[in-house]
Amino acid sequence: MDGFLIIDKPAGWTSHDVVARVRRLAGQKRVGHTGTLDPDATGVLLVCLGAATRLIEYIDDFHKSYRATMALGVETDSEDASGVITCVRSAADITAAALNAALPAFRGEIEQIPPMVSAVHHDGKRLYELARAGVTVERKPRPVTIYRLAASDFGPGEIARATLCVECSSGTYVRTLCADIGTALGVGGHMETLRRTAVGPFTEADAIPLDSLDNANIGAVIRPAMDLVPGDWPVIECSAELETALRHGRRIPAASEADFAMALADGSLLAVLRRDGDQWQPAKVFPRNDPDAKGGGA
Repeated sequence: MDGFLIIDKPAGWTSHDVVARVRRLAGQKRVGHTGTLDPDATGVLLVCLGAATRLIEYIDDFHKSYRATMALGVETDSEDASGVITCVRSAADITAAALNAALPAFRGEIEQIPPMVSAVHHDGKRLYELARAGVTVERKPRPVTIYRLAASDFGPGEIARATLCVECSSGTYVRTLCADIGTALGVGGHMETLRRTAVGPFTEADAIPLDSLDNANIGAVIRPAMDLVPGDWPVIECSAELETALRHGRRIPAASEADFAMALADGSLLAVLRRDGDQWQPAKVFPRNDPDAKGGGA
């Protein structure tokens, strides 16, 4: 099988658990996901199968959207509800107006310090591995972009709560966003719940509940790999001559200024093209017998 699935990941499952389940149901090894969700988080997880796994590197930059519950007045060592409480302050004086006034500073290009529970590498080890061993290290801030940030459902109190809707670049930590907003308000905070509502153009409305997948229906719900290709890439319908050239690794003229393009042959995904000067260089070429571009299959 080749193509991808839009899975609605349930709480309690790691992204690796989901991949392992899809691998068993599909009966194949070449399966991967496009962006980790923490075990406690739910929502959209794209899982690629077969030839579609070769496209993962190109869709890593898809914007991601989240809906999170933020608790103000309580800090934890993991910046989420699974961590140990490290500080408690009263948030009774925080109002919805004060919260909304703090949000503009977190829109646009900002810097975040990755949490110790993240998968970022430090001296050859993941930060979460160090955290499990009780080790805390200094981390460098990393640039991310917050395209949209809005708060709703504000509930005042000693622990004040609000729902955050976030659209952000890949690599953004929503838990850190919650903690940093709490710090800016002077009371601290953490993320209580998280749901990913979209990855690029794929939303929670498109997602399939994981428990609805079985051996009998998985082939019918796999989407074609070519639907993963970013929508702003130029599409080149290739003649037989151009197809032969690309399959032999030869460059073809580039009429667009884009960095990447998608080449089709008879409506099927032929190649991912990368700009090289005024020409397209084939970066990945898909064999004709791969059914991924036609929508999958056994």
